Amino acid sequence: MSVTDIKDITQNPRNVKKLKAEERRESLTFLGLSMPAVLGILIIVFLPIFWLSSLSFYDAKGALSTENYARIFESALYKRTFVVTSQISITVTVICVLLGYPLCYWLTKMKDRTASILMIFVLVPFWTSILVRTYAWLVLLQRKGIINSSLVSLGIIDEPIQLAHNLTGSIIGMVHIMLPFLILPLYATMRGIDTDLVRAALGLGSTPRKAFWHVFFPMSLPGLFAGIVLVFILSLGFFVTPALLGGGRVQMLAQRIESTITIYSNWGAASALGVVLLLLAFVMIWLMNRVFGLDKLFMR
Repeated sequence: MSVTDIKDITQNPRNVKKLKAEERRESLTFLGLSMPAVLGILIIVFLPIFWLSSLSFYDAKGALSTENYARIFESALYKRTFVVTSQISITVTVICVLLGYPLCYWLTKMKDRTASILMIFVLVPFWTSILVRTYAWLVLLQRKGIINSSLVSLGIIDEPIQLAHNLTGSIIGMVHIMLPFLILPLYATMRGIDTDLVRAALGLGSTPRKAFWHVFFPMSLPGLFAGIVLVFILSLGFFVTPALLGGGRVQMLAQRIESTITIYSNWGAASALGVVLLLLAFVMIWLMNRVFGLDKLFMR
C-alpha cells in the first residue's frame, strides 16, 4: 500500500469517524480496567486524608472551629517544633548528599561485579528493623558506649562527650537510616550515564574537573534530586530515631502529633499538625520543582 492510499483512507470522513469511535472505545476500555485501581487509591489514600482534614476543624468540644490552626501559628511550642523538624530534615539531607554522591560516583568507576557486591552493604540496613538500628546507635553513642570508650582510651578526649539524647545523636541515627534512600536512585541514574560522553569531552581538550561538572554532574541531577526529595520528605515525618536518640529533648512534628493524641487526647490539634506537615511536604516538592525544574530533568 502506497503513501497516497494511506492518506486517502485516513482522510475519508467515514474512516475518520470509525477511527475516532475505536479510540473512544479503547479509552473507555482502559478506563474500565483501571477503575478498580483508581477506586482503591481513592479509598486507601485520599479518604484518610479527607478524614484527617475534617477532624482538624473541630475543637476539643466537637464544635466547628479553626482554633487548632490558630494555635499552631500562635504557640511558641509549635513554632519551635517546626524549626527543629526543618533543621533536622535539612541537615540530614545535606549530610546524605555529601556522603552519598561521592560514594555513588566511586561505585560507578568500579567493575560491575565489584560494585554489585558493595551495593549489598548499602542494602544490608534494610534487612534490620529501624528500631533495632536505633538502639544499636544508642549503644554506640551513649557516654559509656563504644565510641566514647575508644576515644578516651586512645587519649583523644579526656572525658566522654554527649553524643546521644540530643540533636547530634538524632542526626547521626537518621543519616544512617536515610542514606540508602539517596544512594539507590542516584546510583541507578549514574550507572545509566554514557561515560563515552565524558571521554569525548576529555578528548576535545577539557580537563577532568570541567568534564565532570559540565557533562557528568548535570546528567546525574535527576537521580540526585529524586534522592533529595525522598530523604527530606521522609525526614519530615520521622518518629522512632529522634524519639530514642533525642532522649525527649528533641521534639519533631511526628512526636508532637503522638503526644497530642496519647497525652491530651486532642485529635483535632493532632490532625491539624498532620495536615500542616502534609502541606509542608507538598510545598517543598513544588518549590524544588520550580527552582530545579524536576519535571524537565526527569523527562530527559
